[in-house]
Amino acid sequence: MASTHDDLTPPQPAGEDTFTASGLREEVEILIDDWGVPHIYAASALDAYTAQGFQAARDRLFQIDLWRRRGLGKLSEVFGAAHLDQDRATRLFLYRGDMRTEWLSYGTQARDVVTAFVNGVNAYIDWALEDPGRLPPEFASLGYRPDRWQPEDVVRIRTHGLLYNAEQELARALTLRDLGSSAEKLRAVREPASTSAAAEAEVRDYLADTVLDVYRLAFAPVDFGAKTSSETSTPSGSNNWVISPTRTATGRPILANDPHRAVTLPSLRYLSHLEAPGLSVIGAGEPNLPGISIGHNKRLGFGLTIWPVDHEDLYVYELYPDDDSRYLYHGAWESMRVIEERVQVADGGEAVHTLSFTRHGPVVAIDAEHRRAVAVRAVWLEPGMAPYLGSLEYQNAEDAKSFRKALRRWGAPGVNMVFASVDGDIGWQASALVPRRPNWDGSHPVPGDGRYEWDGFAELEELPSATNPDSGWVTTSNECNLPPDYDNDALTTTTDWYTSGRHERLTHWLTEDASVDIETSIAMQSDAMNVHGRLLLDQLSWVKPHQHVWDWAKLQAWDGMESADSFEALVYQVWQRRHLRPWLVDHALTRLGLDDEAITRARHRLLRADTLFSDIRPDMRMIEVFDTADPGDRERLTLGVETTLSSALTEIEKLLGPDRTTWQWGNLHQTTLRHSVFSRQDLPGSDQMPPEWAEVPGVPRPGSGDTVGLTGYDAEFNAVMGSSFRMALDIGEWDSSRVLNSPGQSGDPRSDHYTDLFDLWAQGDSFPLLYSRTSIEERVRARIVLRPEYAHPCPPAIRSD
Repeated sequence: MASTHDDLTPPQPAGEDTFTASGLREEVEILIDDWGVPHIYAASALDAYTAQGFQAARDRLFQIDLWRRRGLGKLSEVFGAAHLDQDRATRLFLYRGDMRTEWLSYGTQARDVVTAFVNGVNAYIDWALEDPGRLPPEFASLGYRPDRWQPEDVVRIRTHGLLYNAEQELARALTLRDLGSSAEKLRAVREPASTSAAAEAEVRDYLADTVLDVYRLAFAPVDFGAKTSSETSTPSGSNNWVISPTRTATGRPILANDPHRAVTLPSLRYLSHLEAPGLSVIGAGEPNLPGISIGHNKRLGFGLTIWPVDHEDLYVYELYPDDDSRYLYHGAWESMRVIEERVQVADGGEAVHTLSFTRHGPVVAIDAEHRRAVAVRAVWLEPGMAPYLGSLEYQNAEDAKSFRKALRRWGAPGVNMVFASVDGDIGWQASALVPRRPNWDGSHPVPGDGRYEWDGFAELEELPSATNPDSGWVTTSNECNLPPDYDNDALTTTTDWYTSGRHERLTHWLTEDASVDIETSIAMQSDAMNVHGRLLLDQLSWVKPHQHVWDWAKLQAWDGMESADSFEALVYQVWQRRHLRPWLVDHALTRLGLDDEAITRARHRLLRADTLFSDIRPDMRMIEVFDTADPGDRERLTLGVETTLSSALTEIEKLLGPDRTTWQWGNLHQTTLRHSVFSRQDLPGSDQMPPEWAEVPGVPRPGSGDTVGLTGYDAEFNAVMGSSFRMALDIGEWDSSRVLNSPGQSGDPRSDHYTDLFDLWAQGDSFPLLYSRTSIEERVRARIVLRPEYAHPCPPAIRSD
């Protein structure tokens, strides 16, 4: 689906081209394969990282420049005053600690590695600015130029990752305060057993949903006024599994990973291959970071899913009677740290960001009337917590033991790390920096008066793990995977987990399939079986409706497979998500004896997909509110099924028309990718741009937010959440591994690799993740040579890698 406009061909190397880059010691060769993957060959590791930065900028300059501006709070400098609020919010969550401690937290070479990577990014920026026509076209459309990077920019930005659980703390506190514990049982995926109920009750009256507005803005994408595929409240997740050689068709371990995030144009992740003395690693990272976080080296493969560790706490403070900058701590009034930062604004003038911090963290809300303030304490603001940068320590590990040891430096986000070695070892290690909370479990906001403090952090060895389990496999899907003997009260990791539906499906598959291979792993990453959908229908199997009998019988006979051509999947998803769930919420809350105002507030919370983590269990608990042994309740629930099914069928008819032969899930549930800038209708010159720059036409999608092949959708049924990146590794026979990175490696709409992988992705297909030089040479499309800006005086014999 690449552009066919010859006059818009990017000024990028084709065939072979040569560039210079400051900071290089020796010449570097970059081979670009047929799928746009750069294979980098360098005489030293630092030169390889410089080339990685150069190539990442070559493919993703606008994307990573925008990420940098957003993360540092510099949007208003180029986009104007409309972005000042977001800039201020983001600046509150920058790392502001000691930089020496920060760099050493990742390893002794981290600063050198990041500096080399940044040198590469800057080398490309310098080359492109020599002729602004070389820049990606977004810069011309928006009227600004990219900035050069500093190494500190990479580690100071902390709002580019999946981090938890301030939102869940607030939702839990407000639900308990306004609606009571019965409503919280309906809302929660798991009900926490809090150890600080009295103190939590003290602060609830001073909370409102708006206290986290600044926090939300700090993590929000940049709004250019265009509806893009990243606009969704559906939560993300991930799957991974690792299989022992005794359970595979190859007799070698297999490792598979498909992280789920917003499906965007361009994609979140970027594939690279780095080869240098002491460095041989291939796989995916994020284009703004050096190294590889999901992939393999010569001896070991590794992958990750989110382990939703409680990395955040909300503190509520009593303020001094007439001074918003002083708060009560251990019986004395303590002054906040207040910082003022002056910035230039693109549309004229200057602005001042006033930022306030307590000893626990940034202040996100002040209630002047009630003399209260709220701050967020975040583990990810500690040294060494820049998301995913900890991969620099483990990507060179040679065996299971050294890999797990390297994970001691991992901080954020919390992840389930799986690994497999050429020695035949497989395993799982939960990895995160977990705070010790001696007298509470972190599930609720608490007073900031000194009674609730962290007591250091847990060692990696205290977190759950498994090596070479008897089952012959390990799989994780963000579910509650704490071992039965793990004491979560002694060291609370989290009380908020994702749905277990995907994990249940994978567990069944891995238990039944005694000979897993790469092909079945790739296929399973697109699996559309809705296990929990079937459970809900089973729970209602006794219902005998008087209307729509045929449609109900079809649902009850359905096997739960949400294929794109499925009538049943279409009816189930529209009925359960948009009609049955709201009906259950209304009736369950009425049963709790709540007044109309409380029901309205509760309804909002119980219908938030991010609060529910797309779990079916709250729906099933709401069904249990009805006593099915009581004839009156049976009739009410039967009537509810009839009414909601009728309204769902009416909605489907409005959406797809009366011809039921067109009633297929994929005719409604599709993925349409939209560019955040070029999809704006009011963009100057938009009528002259090729339409494929702005939008990739929709393709039918199987599955839903409840399937292994996760395809969470927005209010318009656009499947905007899922695995744009997929990988299945044949451990030791590396060239047999498969990968997919949709829609393409490049973010430049003029490139052949802009959307060339989208069709493969839509079909559930993949391409070879080539590793050996021989195999790579057979599929080279372009060669790039990077040369030092100046010849280095030291001979190679005394070069340091």
